[in-house]
Amino acid sequence: MARAKSPILTQADLRIINVLWKAGPSTVKSVVEAMPEELDLAYTTILTTLQNMEKKGVVGHKEKGRAYEYYPVVKQSEAQRSAIKYIVNRFFNDSPEQLVLNVIENEEIDREVVHRLQRLLDESD
Repeated sequence: MARAKSPILTQADLRIINVLWKAGPSTVKSVVEAMPEELDLAYTTILTTLQNMEKKGVVGHKEKGRAYEYYPVVKQSEAQRSAIKYIVNRFFNDSPEQLVLNVIENEEIDREVVHRLQRLLDESD
């Protein structure tokens, strides 16, 4: 029986699922080829990570000839929402407001982004 979907993707998971989100269903060989050369990741490392991701419920596979093609089960937007919920819960006491205030207070935000945020806030009233 498959495990419940994991709310957080590891850095290794994220590298791989980004390939799948961009390229679509891919063999292990295709994923290896899509990785930056400087990472120098072995076929078996990618395969093991994909198998673990499948156990977590974030990718699936189908047979394509003698190989498996892996595909994302979760959408990028779903993974982003899960990560944000996890961060808000774990680090900001379940307060999205605290997260937003922290970002505003501690990060340089382009003036155009501030205007977009203001428009979104105005529209939500």
